[in-house]
Amino acid sequence: GCNPLAETGRSKLQNQRAVLNQQILRAVRMRAGAENLLRATTNSKVREQVLLELSFVNSDLQILKEELEGLNISVEVYQNAEETFSIPLVPLGLKETKDVDFTLPLKDFILEHYSQDSSEYEDEIADLMDLRQACRTPSRDEAGIEMLISYFLQLGYVENRFFPPTRHIGVLFTWYDSFTGVPVCQQNLLLEKASVLFNIGALYTQIGTRCNRQTQAGLENAVDAFQKAAGVLSYLKETFTHTPSYDMSPAMLNVLVKMMLAQAQECVFEQIGLSGIRNEFFTLVKMTQEVAMVGEVYMLVNTAMNQEPVKENIPYSWSKLAQIKSDHYKALAHYFIATILCDHELQPGDAEAQQEKALAQLYAGLPEGLVLLAVLRDKVQRKQLGKAHLRKAVVYHEEALRVCGLCKKLRNIEVLQEVLTAAHKRSVLKYAQQETEDDFLSLIQAPDILPQTEHKIEAIAPQFSKVKVKDFFHKLGPLTVFSAKQRWTAPRTICLHPEAGELGFSLKGGSPVQVYCLDPVCSAASAGLKEGDYIVSVGGMDCKWLGVNEVLEKLRSVGKQPLELEVISCQDTAASLHSKSATYSMGMQKTYSLICLAMDEDKIDQTKKAPLKLPFLSWGTKNRQKAASTLCLPSAVAGSSQIKKKLSPFTLLNTESSLY
Repeated sequence: GCNPLAETGRSKLQNQRAVLNQQILRAVRMRAGAENLLRATTNSKVREQVLLELSFVNSDLQILKEELEGLNISVEVYQNAEETFSIPLVPLGLKETKDVDFTLPLKDFILEHYSQDSSEYEDEIADLMDLRQACRTPSRDEAGIEMLISYFLQLGYVENRFFPPTRHIGVLFTWYDSFTGVPVCQQNLLLEKASVLFNIGALYTQIGTRCNRQTQAGLENAVDAFQKAAGVLSYLKETFTHTPSYDMSPAMLNVLVKMMLAQAQECVFEQIGLSGIRNEFFTLVKMTQEVAMVGEVYMLVNTAMNQEPVKENIPYSWSKLAQIKSDHYKALAHYFIATILCDHELQPGDAEAQQEKALAQLYAGLPEGLVLLAVLRDKVQRKQLGKAHLRKAVVYHEEALRVCGLCKKLRNIEVLQEVLTAAHKRSVLKYAQQETEDDFLSLIQAPDILPQTEHKIEAIAPQFSKVKVKDFFHKLGPLTVFSAKQRWTAPRTICLHPEAGELGFSLKGGSPVQVYCLDPVCSAASAGLKEGDYIVSVGGMDCKWLGVNEVLEKLRSVGKQPLELEVISCQDTAASLHSKSATYSMGMQKTYSLICLAMDEDKIDQTKKAPLKLPFLSWGTKNRQKAASTLCLPSAVAGSSQIKKKLSPFTLLNTESSLY
């Protein structure tokens, strides 16, 4: 990762974002406390003071939100350092997080679940924590992307190794919303994985805005980066459908995907016109269609940004910038077609049929009384239609300038003002050149232009398989067997005394090998070896990753000498858990001590005809409807039915999130 103390423009913005997140966290906590007090008190004076405090906190939160929006529209920092005369592109800021200490939870889990010396894995745990820390400040290039993807893939191994589906191990993840600054705290690793995916997409957008848009290669890289950003965000939307953070909600991600594809389409148009736009009939027809497509996609982005529930949290300046770009590029489309009509009169040697066909592709229909071929041949009609397009171009340019002037954040972006003003002056000058005294007779309305492109922009799905990572906790054994979902007995030592070179059993499977066809009267069976046991060590050497032939070779190499094996027996996960241990009530999981209490009660001698008494555990049942905040514990009354709730992987994500 980059040096977090580096005084670059981007690091300063991220540091400001972190400070704002902390201030928003304090304000949200104060508001929550004031709201609780307001609900609890009946004293009129106290209520009056609390309402005053709430109004102050809410206004403070609004100011902080506006400051955060200012960071989200600070697009100049992310643009290429070269002088450019292009409308800025919008990047996404990286989500901020708090430090996470994996040391104690993972070491405890290794000792408890895998029955191994956890001190042997201190380096691996440190590597995991270092990688996470580096991912908070990734470099703005392919190396940064690769690092984030490697951590995302590493989380897949960690999830399978250390996060069982039935309980939490005590690791708390905290991530801040990119748009509101509100933190989300959960013990579920899915929040961590989803947030890392969001940051991969955000980093792609920052790479795209950094590309030099004055070169062909730079524009190609920008298009590729925005398509990949859209692909990652689409993958996030489809894979993690119930994320509690608002910036990763399906509605918000849908808008962000559209915005990235629109910016890619904008770069495609710039790429076509990079070498200059020749004032030639068919070239201008092509440019008209391409720029009309850019205006169309930005209009769709602006529409999506103004829909509920996205409208409340999307930065206001982003919505206005999308509207400005839509108007600006639609104005350019009308300017190009006006240039075609005004500057390219039909000459005797011109291909009349080809020009008519090309223009027909631009219109869904002409105003009443106009025929396309007649317009091409008639100088007056041609000029009148061209001036109608120029008038519409001027209207769109003026609307773009008006909207830009109304938004304080956009008003301060100098290059945006310069581009809009220059385009407006050009259209006004072109219209003035065509002006004549009989203009009041021209009542033609310019028809809409059909958008079309030869360069279809689509999201590029993330290629995680291209990044090769090694499981940090490879020493624990093959993941198919040694995972958090599997349960085994503690390793047992078996002393073998081979008789006449025979072991008394066969081996099968991959890594690790499994005991098969065990002779019940052999010395190994007498020593405690069981059918189906996994061999994890031979003569003190770890053999979790060895195959059948390699283990047999080690066993036979000792001849008739005694040999020690370490074996484990797989337990049935369902049988090993008490039936009540998976019961959830009010979205909260029972603790281990409460499970033991319930199990002890089940062991009461059924022959005793003692009168039925409600135990303490049934207290929550009576009070469940009285107080939703009370932990409701399941009743241990005989015959009471246990309601088992089917949980999706994201149920815990929704019910146990702690919003401060």
